[in-house]
Amino acid sequence: MIYTRLMDYNQLALDLHKQHKGKITTKLRDESELNRDKLSAYYTPGVAEVSRQIAADESLLPIYTWTNNLVAVISDGTAVLGLGNVGPKASMPVMEGKAFLFKEFAGIDSVPIVLDVHTPDEIVATVKAIAPSFGAINLEDIAAPQCFEIEERLKAECDIPVFHDDQHGTAIVVLAGLINAMKVTGKNLVDCKIVTIGAGAAGTAIMKLLHQYGATSIIAVDSKGIVGDSRTDLNDEKKALLQYVDSSRSGTLDDAIDGADIFIGVSKPGLLTEDMVRKMADQPIIFALSNPTPEIMPDLAKSAGAAVVATGRSDFPNQVNNAIAFPGIFRGALDNGVKQITDLHKIAVAETIAALVENPNADEVIPSVFDERLVPAIAAVIR
Repeated sequence: MIYTRLMDYNQLALDLHKQHKGKITTKLRDESELNRDKLSAYYTPGVAEVSRQIAADESLLPIYTWTNNLVAVISDGTAVLGLGNVGPKASMPVMEGKAFLFKEFAGIDSVPIVLDVHTPDEIVATVKAIAPSFGAINLEDIAAPQCFEIEERLKAECDIPVFHDDQHGTAIVVLAGLINAMKVTGKNLVDCKIVTIGAGAAGTAIMKLLHQYGATSIIAVDSKGIVGDSRTDLNDEKKALLQYVDSSRSGTLDDAIDGADIFIGVSKPGLLTEDMVRKMADQPIIFALSNPTPEIMPDLAKSAGAAVVATGRSDFPNQVNNAIAFPGIFRGALDNGVKQITDLHKIAVAETIAALVENPNADEVIPSVFDERLVPAIAAVIR
């Protein structure tokens, strides 16, 4: 049943993309009739004066050009959805999709850019070279661990906001959902034992943000088991992660899950079993976010005793989707002249999103991506 439904969406996607030859285009802001005077003002000779003004004062760029509302959506195609490294050309439909969401939900213009370079030095140099054309940079689907270095360097070296949505958008929406899951179960996040499987871009950002919010018991699990001090195979990013998690632990996911209050999956389908859910604490909370197939299907998690279940899918309750957060974040950054998205911003956004669910329950701990209150509410706290 599930796979039939997915195949239907696959065919619909192929049909729609072929019919419209993609998802986005550009249009003129001034749609009134063009005459000779306007042509002379918008192009030669008049446009030269606009360039002279910007040359004298570069802060005028967003006053006189579309950079006031323009985001670059940039990927090298190395970590696309659940597909992995499909390359830059195959990543274009997803980058167009991101641009589609920017426009649909926040009225933001964006340009999808796919890069056929893959080292941090090459990507940073390329993005810095084109950054003057944009008001903000959205990094997308760049594999870990390179994505961490790339984002940090670009944040330090660019004078416009740089935001890796795979990391921080995911972390923000997870935190928002957990804030409300605490209300449903009567638990306190500070006291919860949290197990996160997947220590890549999304998982690392989730654990760091939960730590910033006050969570004190977080166990990280990757494909080789619990991420702890006893491991000799950790890369620099996972070594850095040890300061945010319980680094004294060792073992497997099955060992980690015993007595856990919260499971967060940003890994692969089927990794969480019903028996594992039964080993968790009373009223366990399951955020199984692997797409399109979660770490455990919601019906199985609920039958094993889960109190709250969230996935990344739109056909189940509690869809944890980055599109809940990023349009409002960029809307606020562009409108309010914010140059850096900080941890305080992320927490404020998560709390804002959570507050839009007035009476949280097991099937509603996160607002719908279609909630028209999201963008203005989020934009108001990005200052």
